[in-house]
Amino acid sequence: MKIPTEQAAPAAKLKRKEYEDRIAKLHAELVKVQLWVKHTGARIVVVFEGKDAAGKGGVIKRMTERVSPRVFRVVALPAPSERERSQIYFQRYFEHLPAAGEIVIFDRSWYNRAGVEPVMGFCTQEEYERFLRVCPAWEKDIIDAGITLIKYWFEISQEEQTRRFLERINDPRKIWKLSPMDLESHRRWYDYARARDAMFAATDTPESPWHVVKADDKRRARLNCIAHFLSLIPYEEIPREKVTLPPRQKAKGYKSADHPFRFIPERY
Repeated sequence: MKIPTEQAAPAAKLKRKEYEDRIAKLHAELVKVQLWVKHTGARIVVVFEGKDAAGKGGVIKRMTERVSPRVFRVVALPAPSERERSQIYFQRYFEHLPAAGEIVIFDRSWYNRAGVEPVMGFCTQEEYERFLRVCPAWEKDIIDAGITLIKYWFEISQEEQTRRFLERINDPRKIWKLSPMDLESHRRWYDYARARDAMFAATDTPESPWHVVKADDKRRARLNCIAHFLSLIPYEEIPREKVTLPPRQKAKGYKSADHPFRFIPERY
């Protein structure tokens, strides 16, 4: 799949009220998915990959902020330990695959070996080429075992990535998001573009396709990605018993304790 280096001129920016109304409706549908997954025992894996600063974390946050973390489980693995580096490459990801009634979201995934590792020299050329050969068969095996696998790639323009990195540098609230790896990814834009192209050529298969999210507009990217995710899940609304709030019990002589509670200062 060819991804254009320049994206079309952006549409008018969504107003906050319009965005919040739309995301609220999507959140309600995600809750329905949660109940359906628990009811049916479905197993779903969602992979989020893409250029640095493309907004993957923002989409994951919005996808999971109104659902249970026990059903929508986010996996963001750190760099592998010495022991993990001696294992079969895919081994460290096995234990994080979902059991019945779970959706596992990988914030970065086994595709590190198709992107950051070869670009930064963290794996050998032989390991990289082996990954590209083996990955489609490994994913097909996961799918054949009954797991729904959905893969998203977030594409961002050079100009927007630069703007977001500069924002992180100059905003004390966002400086924690900026790592030396981010700075290298900015410098090595074309190395990462070549790695992306090779990854798509090898792993964008009919059984496990890549879905590309245009990510220059954060609000639209969030809405579009979540809406697309919902379109891929054959969920139905699960009937629930009507909830009635029970009356509060009688005090039966209870009186508040005479204790010097340490209330925090009310500064706001």
